[in-house]
Order: sequence, then C-alpha cells, then structure tokens
Amino acid sequence: MKPIVSILLGVAFLVAGSSFGKDAPKANAFNEVLAAVPSAELPAKAADLVSHARSHDWYTTTVSVVKSAVGINPVAAPAIVGAIARAVPNMASVAAGTAAELQPKQAAAIAKAAAAAAPSKSGKIVTAVCRAVPNEYRNIAAAVAQAVPGTEREIVRAVAAALPGLKPAIDNTLAGYGGSMLSVTDTLDRAAKASVGSPTSVPTAPTVPTLSVSAPLQGARGPASGPPYHPLTATPTNVTPGTSGQVPTGGRDYAAP
Repeated sequence: MKPIVSILLGVAFLVAGSSFGKDAPKANAFNEVLAAVPSAELPAKAADLVSHARSHDWYTTTVSVVKSAVGINPVAAPAIVGAIARAVPNMASVAAGTAAELQPKQAAAIAKAAAAAAPSKSGKIVTAVCRAVPNEYRNIAAAVAQAVPGTEREIVRAVAAALPGLKPAIDNTLAGYGGSMLSVTDTLDRAAKASVGSPTSVPTAPTVPTLSVSAPLQGARGPASGPPYHPLTATPTNVTPGTSGQVPTGGRDYAAP
C-alpha cells in the first residue's frame, strides 16, 4: 500500500511542478549576456545579437534584446534602437516601438534615432512609435521630420495610420494642399482642429420668435384723451351768424360782466 501511495504522490508533485513552470514568467535569455557588457558597448552588443539571429527570428529577438538592454540602461534607449536600426533596418520600427513602450518620455528621441539610422523606414517607425505612445504623436512626427527632411507627407500619413480617429481629418487637410504642404506640425495642428470642428465657424445665434405687426384696421382710431369719440349721424353744414340759432340775451356782441 505504501509504495502505491508514494508513486501517486510523486506523480502529483511532478504534475504540479510542470504546471508551475509553465505559469511562471520566462526569464529573458539575453539578460545575462547584456548585463556583462560595459554600458558604452551596450548598443553595439544589442545590434550584434539581432543581426546574428536567423531572419525568421528577427522579430522575437529584437523585442527580447530591446527589453533587456533598455531595462539595463533606460537612458541609452535611443542609442540602442539606433544601433539595431542601422544593423537591421527591417527591425527599426519594431525596436523603436518596443523601446517607446518601455520609455514613453523618450518616444520622440527614440523615433528620431531610429529614423536617422534607417531613413527608408521613417513611415513605419512613426506608425510604430505613435501606436506605442499616441499622446506624443506631434512630437514624434516633428522629430522624425527633422531627422529625415523631405518625408513630410509620408510622416503625416504614418501618423494617420497609427491614429484612425485622426485619419479623416488628416486626409482632408492633405487634400486641401496644392503641390506643397505646410510643416508637419502645422498640418497635424490643422487636422486636430478640424477633427473637433472648424475653429473659424461662428455658432449661429438661437432664433428668437418675433411678433408680427399687422396693418392697422380700417377706420380704427388711436388712443386719445377726453370723452370717447362718437361718429356724426348727419352731414355737417356751414353755420352763419344769421342762422346760428338762439342768441344770448344782450345781442351777439354781448360780453359777460
């Protein structure tokens, strides 16, 4: 009986241990390697690890390397991303987006470093970083435009791809330009204002009902002091002194004493 109980308990411990191992978070495989590297060499080592990974492992390797390296030295996030973008341009947006999630306050600097290292990936970099830190989209776009001049339209469209709520306003703003456009920040500012209503529109004042004044009734008479008006019942005639009726005592020239 005891051997059977021991076997059952052993199997239970093995199953429990296996389940615990699956649920426990896996340690980053690159932590130990990168922790042994001097701070000045951290960006180069991170880029080396990504570039030597197999192409179908680039994505997962880039995410893991960036998380490990930025976790070791957060201030070096832009340099780490820039080094990876230069070594493997196809992973520039992945590295930038991952680093921006970890260090949102450095989002613009991270995007700028990535775009400067991989100019052909500027649009994807802007989209990835804006998705990671949407509230900083204006600064991100401005930083990348400064790093890669001549890509203003691509950058603005990349912001639209990252922020669907702003896309209609951005598309309308771009359509309103002729051959050239304003700066990236001015364009985004116009689009942001248009998305919540035109700032130049003047709200219409509420209509106040007015009393209609009809034409005066025929024969009506305005208010007047004195006794009420009585219309004449006979045609008026001229009165002469000789036919004026009764004359007061004393003659017509009589004057009261």
